[in-house]
Amino acid sequence: MLALQGNCHAKYIMHPEVRNVTMALRHATQIGVLCYDTPELQGLPDKDAILVMSFGTTVTDARRTTIEKTVEDIQQNHPDVKVVLAFTSNIVIERIAEREGKRYPLPEEALHALKAEGYTRVAMTTLDLFPGIEYTYDTSVFHLYKAEFKRATMGTPLIYWMGQHGRRDDAMDFVKAVETQFPEREPHGGVLLMAHGSPHPSNAFYDTIQSRLMQLGFRNVYVYTVEGRPNLSDVVPYLKRAGVQKITLMPLMMVAGTHVKKDMMADNPQSHKVQLEAAGFEVNPYLKGLGENEAVRRMYVERADEAYEYLKDSGKK
Repeated sequence: MLALQGNCHAKYIMHPEVRNVTMALRHATQIGVLCYDTPELQGLPDKDAILVMSFGTTVTDARRTTIEKTVEDIQQNHPDVKVVLAFTSNIVIERIAEREGKRYPLPEEALHALKAEGYTRVAMTTLDLFPGIEYTYDTSVFHLYKAEFKRATMGTPLIYWMGQHGRRDDAMDFVKAVETQFPEREPHGGVLLMAHGSPHPSNAFYDTIQSRLMQLGFRNVYVYTVEGRPNLSDVVPYLKRAGVQKITLMPLMMVAGTHVKKDMMADNPQSHKVQLEAAGFEVNPYLKGLGENEAVRRMYVERADEAYEYLKDSGKK
């Protein structure tokens, strides 16, 4: 049997009969907030920074009201700590540089700069929704650079714990946060939440979100994805069977960016709005990303706070 240990990395404690705990096994069982102390750097003074990682977006106004606003909220919670924003998308970084003359660093570049500036402890946090491909990249950066600092931590994405083993239910908290932007319920109304979707097994988190919606009594609210499953064709039959006539269409994405403009709202036969209207639904768009929802931003700030708490508490190993 395995049991959760409530320390820095909420890792699993091996069964006492496991005699050969290899580095690979130890690494594989580290979950939750990751922590690393570099022994030879423990004599350095504490100089702290928070690195916020996001995929990024080229849509300037949306970036300011979502990603940058979230970073501002994190900075406000930690006024005496340097907070740096890095984008994981090379394409986004280059396009912003070309169009706006502003260059965001990659996480690796940001960490190099922090090291050069004398920062000795870094809390890394992410604006990812759940632990998919992007979060795997984030944690890979953490493991590659953690030994460069006296202490490094890596926080969890927005949805990570699901109430298992006495942990918090991030999925339920997330649905309650998103609920604040739903329209008032009406007899023939429904909501469609357009998510990104992924080939990664973490795509199953959308089913978890759907389950929590059902638990809260939202019978005509469905999650669908642009690049995964369920897709739009999967959920339309549910709406028809329920007698839904009027749909509020909103993105379940940090930013109401390119996917919203091209996939959700474009005036062409492939757009979701046009397809839904052709199927007989009245469509009302909600054109704000999750980063514009104060309750969702508060959750992201909590994730950053958690990573920083592990960073500054030298008693947690």
